[in-house]
Order: sequence, then C-alpha cells, then structure tokens
Amino acid sequence: MTSSAYDVLGIGNAIVDILARTDDAFLTAQGMTKGSMTLIDEARATGIYSAMGPAVEVSGGSAANTIVGVADFGARGAFVGKVKNDTLGGVFIHDIRAAKVSFDTAAATDGPATACSYILVTPDGERTMNTYLGAAQNLHPNDIDAAQIAASAIVYLEGYLWDPKDAKDAFLKASSVAHGAGRMVALTLSDAFCVGRYRDEFLELMRKRTVDLVFANEAELTSLYETADFDAALAQLRKDAKLGVVTRSEKGCVVISGDETEAVPAFPVEKVVDTTGAGDLFAAGFLFGLVRGAGLKQAGQLGTLAAAEIIQHIGARPQTSLKALAQAKGLLP
Repeated sequence: MTSSAYDVLGIGNAIVDILARTDDAFLTAQGMTKGSMTLIDEARATGIYSAMGPAVEVSGGSAANTIVGVADFGARGAFVGKVKNDTLGGVFIHDIRAAKVSFDTAAATDGPATACSYILVTPDGERTMNTYLGAAQNLHPNDIDAAQIAASAIVYLEGYLWDPKDAKDAFLKASSVAHGAGRMVALTLSDAFCVGRYRDEFLELMRKRTVDLVFANEAELTSLYETADFDAALAQLRKDAKLGVVTRSEKGCVVISGDETEAVPAFPVEKVVDTTGAGDLFAAGFLFGLVRGAGLKQAGQLGTLAAAEIIQHIGARPQTSLKALAQAKGLLP
C-alpha cells in the first residue's frame, strides 16, 4: 500500500448529540423502546426537547465519533459529513476540527437544519436515541473528494447513512475510488433496526467486496442473519466478510478473518455510566491498530480499551487520552 495523507477517513451523519439523564418511566411515557435508535421529524424533536431534563450538547454522529477516537490515539483522521450553516452546524464544525480531525465538507446554505440526536441515558448506562437527521441526509456524491479518499489508508462507512439514495451513491463512489487506490474499506452496521431495513443490501456490499471489513455487535449480527444462534451467525459472517469484528459488550469482541479467530476480553470498568459511542470508539481503536500494523488481537485490545474509556462517562468523545491509556497498558510504545 502506498503512503497516505490520512490514516482513516470516515463518512457518516454529522450530528450534534443532546444528552440527558432520565429513567425508564420517562421512556415509557414517551413511547420509546429502551436502547433503540428512532428516526424522528422536527416536530417530534421539539416535543422531546421540551419534555426532557437538563441536557448537554456535544458533537456526535457515529463515524465522526470514531474518527475523533482515531485522532485521539495519535493517527491522522478526516471526516466527510453534511451540516447546514446554522448554529448547530457551527458547533459541529468547531468541535471536530478542535479534535484535530480534517473536516472540509461544504455546509448547506438551504434545506433542513443540522442534524441532532436526543440521547436519553438511564441509570444502567443504556442509551435511547431519537435522531432528527436533517441536513446530514443530504450528503451527495459531489461531497466526495476523490483525491482525499485515495489518500486515506482506510475509508470507514457508517451504516446509519445508508437511507438516502444520494448518500448510498456517495458511499459507492468512495468505495470504488478507495479500492482503485489499493485502500481498505470498512463498514459499521450501526444498529439492528438499520440492519432490518437494509439486510440484503448490506449482505451484497460484503459479498461483492464493496467493503472489506465489517463491524457489528451481537444484535446486529443476529439480525443480519435472522437467527438467535450467535455461533451460526458468526460462521456465516466468516463466509461473507473478508474481515469481521463483532463486539459483545462485557464479553469483549471476536475477530474473524478466513480460518483465523481472535476472542479478546473486555477491559474491566468501575461503573458503566453511558454506553453512547461504545461501538464507535471500539472501531476507533481497532482501525488505529490496523493502520499501525498491529495484529488482530492487539487491534481488538485497542478497541476494547477505547470502548471501556467511553462508557465510564457521559458522551461519546474521550475524556482521557486514548494514546496515553494504550501506552499505560503496554499496547503502544
């Protein structure tokens, strides 16, 4: 592989997270399914915001969280996503650039507002997301800079953005350019409900090698293959994906590639505060390991370390240097 300007470039929804603590009774009263991600319109967003308690605003979006994590490990990250030139759009741009991530996607001057996600965190650390996608859904193939894609060692695609046709076309363009330049393309399945909507299309992306690396959690994996049998689903993933990584919460993760299997335990945590971004930051550690030439086991360890950091506080952006944590654990020099 030739040298690259960026280690990992992410393409996904540019979202500002609005987080608040709540309880199960509030979720029930609001008709929310605990632990789910629900797409909402602007009117529903206003209703939730009025009903929820005190909130914290943090730039988010699944792939954006991952790329911020990659940068926190000390790698070179870039992100492609659509915001509007409004107040929340300005918040997003400032935050991601402050995290030392390259972000050059032109902001929309008209159309829907910048995306936001209302994230309700219950005492057990589980998060329930209600997302207004707004401008994020208007990512277009014209927003994909072929030279930037070709200069990125790994291109990371967010499954959440597989809804709009233009965004799909942007993904496919990025994958084609990346493979033409000898780069790796990764996809996160994002959410079991997302998998339910696009199961056949995700399988086709894997089987046609449009993507080389697939990230999933247990719920997404079993949804993908429509089975409750984890081992059976994992066996099928082994056939379909060049490289597959499945996160298993407190059980850590399983990495499969051909006949190779690495089961990596989770790092212990004192208290689970908020699971928002656990999968995103796991992907950050794993991708960082790959671009630094780590083996699958060490890449998995870097992933579980980053996930452990993120679930011990509110929000999906690191509060302790991931690079320093990895060095303290002997995973980095």
